[in-house]
Amino acid sequence: MILSVNEPNFWEEHYQQGTPGWDLGEPAPPFVDFLQSSHTLPPGKTAVLGCGRGYEALLFASYGFDVVGIDFATSAIEEALNWQQKLIAQPSLLKGSGQDLPTSAIFLQRDIFELSEEFSGQFDYVVEHTCFCAISPEKRGNYVQLVESILKPKGQLLGLFFTHSRPGGPPFGITPGEIQAYFQDKFHILDLHPVTNSTSKRQGEEHWGQFRVKKK
Repeated sequence: MILSVNEPNFWEEHYQQGTPGWDLGEPAPPFVDFLQSSHTLPPGKTAVLGCGRGYEALLFASYGFDVVGIDFATSAIEEALNWQQKLIAQPSLLKGSGQDLPTSAIFLQRDIFELSEEFSGQFDYVVEHTCFCAISPEKRGNYVQLVESILKPKGQLLGLFFTHSRPGGPPFGITPGEIQAYFQDKFHILDLHPVTNSTSKRQGEEHWGQFRVKKK
C-alpha cells in the first residue's frame, strides 16, 4: 500500500527506517544566526510545526521562548523528548544554544490542521522548517489559514522555506513569488530573502521569511 503524506504512518515509516533526509542532526544555521543577531525578537509563546526531533524547538526554548513542538509522527515526538533529556544533562550538545536550559519545550503528537480549535490565537510566533514543503501542495492555502488562526494579533511566522525547483516531492518545491502569493493576503511580508548560510546540501535552495499576521 502506498501511503500519502497526509497520513501519519507515511512519516512514521521514515523515522522507523533511520535518519530521514530532512533531519540535519542540529538546528538549521539560519535560526541560530537569527537568535544570536540584533534582529531577534523578544521571547514569547512559540509553535514549531512539524518539529521532527525537536532541534529548532529546543533551540528557541534555550533562548527563553515558551515552546510547543508539534509533529504528525509518534517517533518524532518520542525522539524529541529523548533529545531534550540529553540536553538537560549536557546542554552543550545543542549547537548555537542560548543561556537557558531548554526545559520549557513541550512536544505534542498532532495533525497540524486540527490545531485551530485547540490553540486559537495562542501563539506569539510560529516557526516553520520542513513542514510547509512536506504537506501536499493543495493544502498550502489551509496551512496559511492554520498559521493565522493560532497566532495572536500581530503574531509572526518565522520560516525557512525550501525553494528548490526539482519535480515531485516531498519535499515539494516552491518559488519565492509563490510563497508571497500564498501569504500576502493574511500576512505583512516583513522579509523574504535567499539564505546564504544553508547547510552544504541545501545551498541555493532556501529562503528566509518573516511575516506578521494582519488580523487585529
